[in-house]
Amino acid sequence: MRGGLVVSVQAPPGSPLRDPAHMAAMARAAQAGGANAVRAEGARDIAAIRGAIDLPLIGLRKRKSRDTAVVITPSLDDAREVAAAGAHMLALDATGRLRADGRGPGELMQQLMRELPLPLLADVDSYDAGIAARDAGAAAVATTLSGYTSGAPPAAPDLALVERLAAALDCPVLAEGRYASVEDVRRAFDAGAHAVVVGTAITDPVALTRRFAAAAARSEVRRAPA
Repeated sequence: MRGGLVVSVQAPPGSPLRDPAHMAAMARAAQAGGANAVRAEGARDIAAIRGAIDLPLIGLRKRKSRDTAVVITPSLDDAREVAAAGAHMLALDATGRLRADGRGPGELMQQLMRELPLPLLADVDSYDAGIAARDAGAAAVATTLSGYTSGAPPAAPDLALVERLAAALDCPVLAEGRYASVEDVRRAFDAGAHAVVVGTAITDPVALTRRFAAAAARSEVRRAPA
């Protein structure tokens, strides 16, 4: 993945594309466009994508619970699903937040490394979380959750966190979270990113259409007579 683009091929709830066949087609499009790897969620999508492309596949399971704020691969059973579906790498929430069973990320990571033959990608929200994740055995660290654990996320990517982690860690650092333009990607590599993950800006046509529709509506308002 070094120096390349990772495309996050996921469809949010309610999206017309929320179907494994659609996600597999999106993954094929990403490969055709030059992606170096794909990130995908859920066993059905992971299995469909694994059969459709020959790129490295980062897998995760999103599951919400009333007992924890952790959503990305919160438990051992979730990780087992991802591994069984054919992911090459397992992404999980490695922030300091506790899981439903009261354990922190380090304990789960140790268990995963004992049981599953997959390298771990630690999705973190801060410098301290990134350092702790690497110390716990993560093969790589991603800035995926920066801004999402303490209120409304900022509008821009957290390039400062990418730079700090890249300077401190002896493992790949993936820049992820709100990368929406070619210039954002360039800046991430300048900050020391090993690879850059882009999702919504490539694979969510609903969100993209909303942006363009909003711009069109603003233009219409400016043209309206006073």
